[in-house]
Amino acid sequence: MTNAPNEPRNPLQDPALDFQVNRDDFRDCRFVAGSADDGSVTPLEEGQVLFSIDRFALTSNNISYAAAGDMLNYWGFFPGPDRWGRIPAMGFGDVIESRHGDVEVGARCFGFFPMSRYLTIDAQPGSSGMVDGVAHRAEHAPIYRTYSYVDRDGLYDEALEDETILLRGLFMTSFLVDDLLDDEEFHGAESVIVTSASSKTSIALAYLLNKRAGCKTVGLTSPRNRAFVQGLGFYDEVVLYDEIASLDASTRSVIVDMAGNGEVVESVHSHFGDQLAYSSTVGATHWESKPRTKTLVGPEPVFFFAPGRIVKRTEDWGARGLQERLGEAWRDFASASKKWLEIQHHVGPEALERVYLDVLTGRLDPKDGHVIRL
Repeated sequence: MTNAPNEPRNPLQDPALDFQVNRDDFRDCRFVAGSADDGSVTPLEEGQVLFSIDRFALTSNNISYAAAGDMLNYWGFFPGPDRWGRIPAMGFGDVIESRHGDVEVGARCFGFFPMSRYLTIDAQPGSSGMVDGVAHRAEHAPIYRTYSYVDRDGLYDEALEDETILLRGLFMTSFLVDDLLDDEEFHGAESVIVTSASSKTSIALAYLLNKRAGCKTVGLTSPRNRAFVQGLGFYDEVVLYDEIASLDASTRSVIVDMAGNGEVVESVHSHFGDQLAYSSTVGATHWESKPRTKTLVGPEPVFFFAPGRIVKRTEDWGARGLQERLGEAWRDFASASKKWLEIQHHVGPEALERVYLDVLTGRLDPKDGHVIRL
C-alpha cells in the first residue's frame, strides 16, 4: 500500500515487519512485528526521517554480510535483540514521514536497508542524499550509511532499478578490486584465480578483468554451476574445485577469494607455492566451509576493504573523477548483464523466507536475481 506523498502513514494499514536471523545459526530465522526504528510505535523525533522500504535484493552477497557480521560489524547496521540480527540489503526506499526541514516527503533513495517494511534514520542531508547519523552506525564508513536521492544520482536509471539493487553495490566492490590489481600491476602475475565464480561479485570482477589484455582469468566453481560460468564468456578457463591440481603451477598467479572456503584457499596456496604472488580475501559465499589453517604456503591473505580503496581513489581522482570512471564501467556491465541475468520478483514474508533459505543453502540458479517486496 502506498500513501499520498504528504499523507502520514497509518501503521495499522501496513503493519511494520522485520526479518531477523539468528546470528549463531543462520538457518534459524523469524518475522517480528515492529522494531525500535520502524516509526510505528514511537513518534519521529526532530531530525528523523521514516522510509517505507519499497524493494531490496537478496543475493549470496548478503550471506557474506552475515558471515562477516561480527568481524566487520555488519550486524551493527540495524541491530536486533539479543543474538538476533537484521542482514543489510541494497534497496530503494521512499520517505513517507519527515521531521527534518531539508528532507521532503516523497523523496526516493538508494542505499542499505534492513529486510523490513520501514526504517527510521537520523537524517544528515547533503547535496546528493543523506547520511544516517544514528549513534550505533557512527563507526561505519559513510558509504554504508548514505541514502542517495535518485533524482541527483548520476548512476541512476529508473529502467534499471532491479539491476541496480542486485548488482551495483557488488559491482563497486569488483571495480575497486580490479582497480587495485591493476594499480599494483597484478603483482607480476599472468593469471587471476577467482573463487565462487558463479557469484555475482565474481562475475562482475571477471567481466572487468576480461577487458584487460595480458592477464588470464580462471574461475573456480562447483559441478552444478560449471556450464553457467562457462557460458558467461568472461573467464578464460573454468575449473572445478577438485581440479585445482590440473592448473599449471608454474604460472605466476594471484587469487581473489569470494568464497571464504578454507580448504579451497589452502589448495590454491599449496599448489602454486611461491608462484602465488598475492592472495586477496573479499567474500564468504561458502559460509559453512571450514576456516583455513593459520599457516599457508605462500603469501598471507590480505582482506580487501572497499571503503578504504574508495577513500584512496577519491583522493587520487576526486569524487567526480571516481564517479565518472565507476559510472562508465557500471553502465557497460549493467547492459551486459541483460544477457545472463534473469530477474525474479517476490512479494511477502513467506517468499522472502523461502528465497533466503534457498540462497543460504546454494539451491538457487546463479543466473537468477531475486528482488523482494514485503
